[in-house]
Amino acid sequence: MVQKRRIGAESSETRARIVEAAEQVIRDEGYAAASSRRVALRAELPPSLVHYYFPTTDDLLLAVFRRGAEQSDAMIEQALASDDPIRALWRFFSDTSRTALAMEFVALANHRKAIRAEIARHSEAMRARQTECFERLLGDRLAQHGVSAAGLSLLLASAGRALVMEGGLGVAAGHADARRAVEQWLDDLLA
Repeated sequence: MVQKRRIGAESSETRARIVEAAEQVIRDEGYAAASSRRVALRAELPPSLVHYYFPTTDDLLLAVFRRGAEQSDAMIEQALASDDPIRALWRFFSDTSRTALAMEFVALANHRKAIRAEIARHSEAMRARQTECFERLLGDRLAQHGVSAAGLSLLLASAGRALVMEGGLGVAAGHADARRAVEQWLDDLLA
């Protein structure tokens, strides 16, 4: 009989330190640098503790992604609950505060099937939440502007991501015009 390996509790402060340290390493040095040894060094813990809480690298990377996703979800919920939820969501999508980590996870998804699946699952759930909100808030105005609620969610998210990711690379050509166009389109849609 094979004995199941013991894993540290998810509510542990040590586990939280490891996840925070891994996020810092990914943000500062890239996902490829997030070895158990480097993460342990950043967390000021022995490497064996990283393995105790996260048996595989994917387990650790998923924990970092889920932590960031929870933070993003809270920001999205705050935007959706605001007095002007559609513009607040647009500001969230075009916010640069999470650029480095987001770019690392997009790159990581190309190499790690588990990460890609989790990003897709999370994105679909948030798209559904945003779609429901847009349908409730905008109703028939969406069809009058030739877009569905899901399409509006995708357009805002993709325009925001493009601005953020290109800005992170130092590309700015057309950005001011694109922002003005989206904001004008939202003004027309919300009028």
